[in-house]
Parts: sequence; structure tokens; C-alpha cells
Amino acid sequence: MDDRWTRREVLGTAAALSGVTALGRANLVEAAPQRAPSADNASSTAVRLQINGQEHALTVDNRATLLDTLRERLELTGTRKGCDRGECGACTVHIDGHRALSCMTLAVMAQGRHIATIEGLAKDGRLHPVQAAFIEYDAFQCGYCTSGQIMSAVACIAEGHAGSDAQIAEYMSGNLCRCAAYPQIRAAVHAAAKGA
Repeated sequence: MDDRWTRREVLGTAAALSGVTALGRANLVEAAPQRAPSADNASSTAVRLQINGQEHALTVDNRATLLDTLRERLELTGTRKGCDRGECGACTVHIDGHRALSCMTLAVMAQGRHIATIEGLAKDGRLHPVQAAFIEYDAFQCGYCTSGQIMSAVACIAEGHAGSDAQIAEYMSGNLCRCAAYPQIRAAVHAAAKGA
């Protein structure tokens, strides 16, 4: 009698064993309850945040990011959550006049500092010149990254880094546009810088 297995027998046995292993793991996962972090384990801090010229007093978890605080606690949803790792720039805000990634900034770190979001750019019902330039030059497609792009562009111009397309591309490189509207974004920033 030949003791060798056929290909079909090997595959059938492997499939049966993997099913038993998966079933065993599923039972283990079900048996071990998932615990959410309790409020007792995390400390909170009362903070006063100056956002767009208004003071907001609230108590935040010490681990809460400025991005989550803006969006979830203060309902300032113009600041977008993109990668949540500081790689895409969708969450760009200004802190004391400088660009900052709000997903990488803890809310408690922003206390006593001046925070500006996209909601604070327009004044008296008039768009900020960069906002107007983005509309004029069609510098967005899906619009998801637009608020971060605009906040970064305002800072780029204020920093004096909008003299050429190459300079704009360099100093705006931390803001990604998955629709690839970069030529229009550079044109909008250049035009707004000339107007400024």
C-alpha cells in the first residue's frame, strides 16, 4: 500500500485544521472580555482654550488631542481628521500664529495659547484672501484636505515662503492632497501672496 498523500488529501486536511484553529481562537476572543479604559485610570485637567478669539473652559482627558477636542467637544468640525498620525496635514491649525498639527498636539498643551481654526479665518462675513483665492483658482476637488491646506497656506504667506512655485511646494509639502490639485493650490497661494 502506498503511504503517500494525494494533493487533495493534503489540502483537505490543512483546511480542516485551519478551521479548527480559527474556531478555537474565536472562542478565546469571546471568552476574554474587552475592557475599555476606565475614567479612573485616566486623569483629567480643567483647561481654558482661546480659540478664534473666544475662550472655552472645559475639562479634558490628559490624553485628548487638540483635534479631537475641537471636533468632538467644541463642534469645530472644519479641522479634519485625516491620518491621525501627523502625516497628511488635514488637521492643520495655527497656535500662536504658527502652523501646528492638531492631531499631534495634546489639548492640555494648548492652554494659554491662541488657537486659530478654519472657522476663524473669515471676518465680518468676508472670506480670508486665501479662502477666496482657493475658490477662484479651483484649488480643491473633494475638499477634504482644503481646510488644512488653507491654514497652512495662510501661515506660508505670513512666514514669507510664497515667493515662487518651488518655495510654495516646499513649504506646503506637509499638506497632502489625494486628488492631486497641487498646481491649483500653488496658483492660489501665489495669487493670495501677491494680493497680500
